[in-house]
Amino acid sequence: MQKKIKIIILAVVLLFGFCLVRDFFIKSLIGTVATNITGAPTRVGGLSLSIIKQSVKITNFRMYNPKGFPRGILVDIPRMSVSCNLGALITGKIHLRELVLHIKEIIMVKNKEGKLNVDSLKFASEKSEEKKKKKPAKQMAMQIDIVNLEMGRVISKDYSVAGQPVVKVYDINLSKTYKNITSAQQLAALIISEPLKAAGIQGLQVYGVSMLAGVAALPVMAAFTFAAKDHAQETFGITVERAYEAGLRAIKIAGKVKGENRDSGVINAEVDGASVTLRLKKLTERSTQVTISARKFGFPQAEIASGVMYRLKEQLK
Repeated sequence: MQKKIKIIILAVVLLFGFCLVRDFFIKSLIGTVATNITGAPTRVGGLSLSIIKQSVKITNFRMYNPKGFPRGILVDIPRMSVSCNLGALITGKIHLRELVLHIKEIIMVKNKEGKLNVDSLKFASEKSEEKKKKKPAKQMAMQIDIVNLEMGRVISKDYSVAGQPVVKVYDINLSKTYKNITSAQQLAALIISEPLKAAGIQGLQVYGVSMLAGVAALPVMAAFTFAAKDHAQETFGITVERAYEAGLRAIKIAGKVKGENRDSGVINAEVDGASVTLRLKKLTERSTQVTISARKFGFPQAEIASGVMYRLKEQLK
């Protein structure tokens, strides 16, 4: 009896060890492939594979800025799930029935030389002539039937200006569905370019790669949360006094204070050519609502307001 128990315990330990090694290997493989395609360091936080359900769940997938840019995250995907056809591997093909990506944010950075991190990625920066000269590496065939993108926000940081970088935040909160992805390069272009397009950012080199990808988008109902408003609003578990100090520091970093009234909790400023107003509302002794509005030539500039809010949060860390 004791021998049988020992055998069972040993089998459980070996199975557990195999699962750890298997998941570690797959995580490393995903990170290596993504890095080779983009030229940017990529890390996978967690992975769960179910052979019976033929599904994979990945957490904390992060791609970091390529060389020549400040250290930091370029793409943050907290959760992704995959429905696989493992039988296709026998024929030498990767077949994913459905891929769901929850993109928290993409941080677009322009460095001091005026170059963009998204346009400096390997698949976006290589010219078509250079690609023709290079002998294409043999890749495993890929087919992704459906890709669902849930896009949170785009943060733009411009270090090419004098002084502090200009920060804008585009709250997209958009879901779109795409079909018929046939390469890892297509998928990478989709993940990078679609949130930037949704934010209304124009003239990026990466868009050309996206157009060549030939990805079809299925009809969806979508609305841009930043299109019809001029403000950003959040509630913090802090006192009004602390919120005021954090807001004042954030505005001084982002632009120029034009006027302030500590008693009423209002700060007026100019940020990136826009008129900005920060208003505080005391909810409880340790709860404060912060509203930041921005307009330029009478037009709403929610991305500037959200950029100031982003800096305010940094001050509270």
